[in-house]
Amino acid sequence: MEITVAFDRPDEGPKSGPVTVGWFLTYDKATVLYDPPERLIFRQTNKAHAKSASRCPAVIQMESRYFVVKCPYDMHIGFGRDDKGKPHLINRKGAGSAVRANKLNEILTLVNEAEWRYPDRPTVQLSMPYCFISDEVVYISQIGTFAHYRPDPLPGTIFGGRFPLNAWPRPLMWAFEWHEPEKDIILRRGEPLFYCQFEAEGPDRAIQVVEAERTPELTKYMDQISGVVNYVNQTFSLFKAAEALRPAKLLTPKQRE
Repeated sequence: MEITVAFDRPDEGPKSGPVTVGWFLTYDKATVLYDPPERLIFRQTNKAHAKSASRCPAVIQMESRYFVVKCPYDMHIGFGRDDKGKPHLINRKGAGSAVRANKLNEILTLVNEAEWRYPDRPTVQLSMPYCFISDEVVYISQIGTFAHYRPDPLPGTIFGGRFPLNAWPRPLMWAFEWHEPEKDIILRRGEPLFYCQFEAEGPDRAIQVVEAERTPELTKYMDQISGVVNYVNQTFSLFKAAEALRPAKLLTPKQRE
């Protein structure tokens, strides 16, 4: 699958064409759950009137810069504390939950209370297998779904983040800061979970997103940089060292039969 964002760009030169960003899943188990990232675009909107917002170049330009990652699970989660005051998550659906309890514990984590940014705002992390790679310098920003309307808003905000995916390919998790823990978190499969924005050299270059092969070289490189957050406080300081280890080519578009 290929997704292209079209912008004006230089007519010639080595960086005149689109920047290719590859996406892949870090494991092969239950891959049918995970939809490909999609460009943010609103179909079936009013385009009949020349002044319709759906025909506005500024709106089109903005929307085309974002890609949507959808939620693969149905979840209804509450927050509580045990008789000793220790915080824990509550599966409100119980036996009726779409995700089995033992599997839920594998993908959803309540961060240690000592690591919360605010003492009254729990932090929850949902593990995801989505990963992006490029052979050019490309920064990825992970942000909330500001263009998606929910009749029941989430009771908090997601942790955003920005880093160079060419040097630091790593799985993206959904990290949530629970501003109102007395209100439940309800996630629905197929709804937008977060957006990704890609920034290459020059604001006008097109972004082409393709499915990538998880090659042995890519897997080895990811193994070399994985888990370092457990040993250092500032992983950004390791980017130059990581780039020194990095092969020149890590992105191989996946061939479909």
